Amino acid sequence: MEKILDVILVVWNYFAKNILTQPAYFIGFIVLIGYLLLKKPLYECLAGFLKATVGYFILTVGSGGLVNNFRPILAGLKDRFNLDATVIDPYFGQNAIDSGIMERFGRTFGDVMILLLIAFVANILLVRFKKYTKLRAVFTTGNVQVQQAATAFWLVLFCFPNLGRIQIIVVMGLILGLYWAVGSNLTVGYTQDLTEGAGFAVAHQQIFGIAIVSAVAEKFKSKKSKKIEDIQLPGFLSIFNENMVATSILMIFFFGIIMLVLGKNYFITNEIITGDQSFFFYIMTTALQFAVNLAILQLGVRTFVAELTESFTGISNTILPGAVPGIDVAATFAFGSPNAVTLGFLFGALGQFLTIGLLILLKSPTIIIAGFIPLFFDNAAFAVYANNRGGVKAACVLPFISGIIQVGGSALIATWVGLSKYGGYIGMFDWATVWPLFTVVMKYLGYVGIGLVVLFLVVIPQIQYRRDPSGYFLIAEDYDEFLEQKGKN
Repeated sequence: MEKILDVILVVWNYFAKNILTQPAYFIGFIVLIGYLLLKKPLYECLAGFLKATVGYFILTVGSGGLVNNFRPILAGLKDRFNLDATVIDPYFGQNAIDSGIMERFGRTFGDVMILLLIAFVANILLVRFKKYTKLRAVFTTGNVQVQQAATAFWLVLFCFPNLGRIQIIVVMGLILGLYWAVGSNLTVGYTQDLTEGAGFAVAHQQIFGIAIVSAVAEKFKSKKSKKIEDIQLPGFLSIFNENMVATSILMIFFFGIIMLVLGKNYFITNEIITGDQSFFFYIMTTALQFAVNLAILQLGVRTFVAELTESFTGISNTILPGAVPGIDVAATFAFGSPNAVTLGFLFGALGQFLTIGLLILLKSPTIIIAGFIPLFFDNAAFAVYANNRGGVKAACVLPFISGIIQVGGSALIATWVGLSKYGGYIGMFDWATVWPLFTVVMKYLGYVGIGLVVLFLVVIPQIQYRRDPSGYFLIAEDYDEFLEQKGKN
């Protein structure tokens, strides 16, 4: 029996390391399986795999460029002003857990991958039995799954430090698998509306946030409200009607201020630029790279989404009837108004920086440094959805509020569970709101708390279904027919 388990673990570790946690190959693998199930010729299956994989690689070039260019600038504030601070960023958070989990709890990071396996299987089973669970989305963003499994593992160990290894992993696997399935499922309807039936859900770090923002944004809607794309600015302001120009100007202003605060000497000392290099043109180049990487990201989305949507019908027709893939939130940036992405980023940043200033004034035990991933990917996505549901006012106000919540919530939870000591926390919207709430419930109510968290997650899709029994599954399976049924066509 032990040999069989060892073989299973070896196979799983290989699959997890090379496919599941590598989103480009995982998306390509899903496309390949889907086309095989559709009984397409092998050359079409191969072409679909390559197109989807390359498309996702293009997306990662864009998103990776955004992160790699701007993360050091924001993190540099910590070094420049000698702050003993916690950076809110999924990778800083993962590194903090990796360095602290043995010291604090005597556990290894290897358990995280077993947790990931159990949670992923739970997600698939929950969707497979959608007749009872009412769940429709499979979480496929592997790198995000690793970050979340690591953070969830720390949180449950904090709540139950004396619980056995197997019990901890099973309990957390169930909760995390439910979170993936329920959270992604919450985004299905809103994403179908945004993308006009592209056939995917969001599987990232702000899936509950997208549902909350989309619902609240509708309160901003009135006869006078306009979407960003409906506003045509007059005179010289008309240059902001062009997305690439607007993004470039706003990023030069935003990052220019931060880089001037850091000073040229900081960049020279850290060997980012040389002494004879023009600081002005370095600022220009760095800021303009934002527009470049955003354009690359959107190209990647257009390349792989169509392949994924078409091929997933093979999976949804056979293995997981009626299911949709949950993918990276960056895929939503190619839909709706391109300027919503920039506005969401800027207003989210304003909310974050104001709250960081407040933490410093109040002498908080944990000072937060803004991380680029929560700053951009959460708030840009919120603005895209908010603009679609409630117009430009919602696209400005809700990311601003999100920025406040990201910093305040992360400071509270990172301090309480001890992650601030290791310099990082995941920092994304759901992990500054939903997961701190879960942690409080489990910490103070013990096993009853686990039951309440599970019950909360199980009930959500049941409530969704009861609001629209006739259209609930149809919106994912046949969006055109859904619109026809609702009289929107």
